[in-house]
Amino acid sequence: MPIAQHDAALAWSIIALATAGAMIRPFRISEPVWALAGAAALVALGLLPLSDALTGMRKGIDVYLFLIGMMLVAELARCEGLFDYLAALAVEHARGSPQRLFLLVYLVGILVTALLSNDATVIVLTPAVYAATRAAGAKPLPYMFVCAFIANAASFVLPISNPANLVVFGAHMPHLVDWLRQFALPSVASIVLTYVVLRLALRHALKEEDIARSVPHMKLSPGGCLAAYGIGAVGVALITASALDISLGLPTFLCGTVTTALVLLLGRQSPWPVLKGVSWGVVPLVAGLFAMVEAMARTGLIGTLSDLLHQAVARSVPYAAWNVGLATAIADNIANNLPVGLVAGSVAASDHLPTPVMSSILIGVDLGPNLSVTGSLATILWLVALRRERIELSAWSFLKLGLLVTPPALLAALAVAIW
Repeated sequence: MPIAQHDAALAWSIIALATAGAMIRPFRISEPVWALAGAAALVALGLLPLSDALTGMRKGIDVYLFLIGMMLVAELARCEGLFDYLAALAVEHARGSPQRLFLLVYLVGILVTALLSNDATVIVLTPAVYAATRAAGAKPLPYMFVCAFIANAASFVLPISNPANLVVFGAHMPHLVDWLRQFALPSVASIVLTYVVLRLALRHALKEEDIARSVPHMKLSPGGCLAAYGIGAVGVALITASALDISLGLPTFLCGTVTTALVLLLGRQSPWPVLKGVSWGVVPLVAGLFAMVEAMARTGLIGTLSDLLHQAVARSVPYAAWNVGLATAIADNIANNLPVGLVAGSVAASDHLPTPVMSSILIGVDLGPNLSVTGSLATILWLVALRRERIELSAWSFLKLGLLVTPPALLAALAVAIW
């Protein structure tokens, strides 16, 4: 039931404050605390019935299971040194060429993002790339930028490449064949254009580099080999699940849990280092966002947006697709792509929408965040990873690069998807 206008204004104020708090983290209060506090305030003030809040949170069960499974296998790979090995291998094959190293890190980033999600690229590959480039005597920042931009640019190669894909499509996730038909060419456009513009934008920094032709040889441990095989098996299982139109949450959770348990048991290792390294706070953060989106629905926003979108579709499908894709991409950088994806998914679930419109929504949600550091959780986590290594980067510096890199890739991906 829609709520009164003055209550809607109060609900929107709470949601805006909670979302801003999760993005900015004032007083060093973590993101999940802000999201859950916003949901709790809505319930306490009678703006959102507790039953509706719990219903909203239950809608995210598939996403929670997906996140936990992916975070487990990604953290396992990090603990076993797989990402350090891949980064060192890239330095070895670069043979002293900064430009070749840039390309190799980009290719590794595509692989990790496609098979383990964009969060894995920023959480575990970024520190590995930092360590490898420092060992090679390179300035890490250009290669760290690669991790940030490819994490979003390659995040719609497969359904498993971004948790936001599950948020947008929900129970209506396309079959794998349909997914590839919709997103294979837009993904290629996104990846290629992002590389070309990023490479041109950083060409002077790369020309000034003088890197070692090799780094201390790193041997992959038996646990690392098992983790690599496990990741391959997880990828095959999830692609199979997608092809069979099975929801990805439970298979991801089971594959991640079983793979982690087998590697730890065979290596006779304690599970504590892996469990400790997982970013568990992401789950309550997403749960709080689901609850707040339920409150948005009560303000009438979802219905209004759905009506506007269907009016645009009735006028012209390409017109609607272009507008919703660009609007979603811009909204990501104002309110972060997780809440934007949740709202977009709720709007899209209200009725059947043409394939180009759905494709544009997903591309906007996934690729739009490359514009600014606040665009996605992955980019925020990337910035945190930089600060851990004492690399200071202002939001303005990222925005200047994002303004160069994002528009060509976004426009190209949308054009391919729509036409």
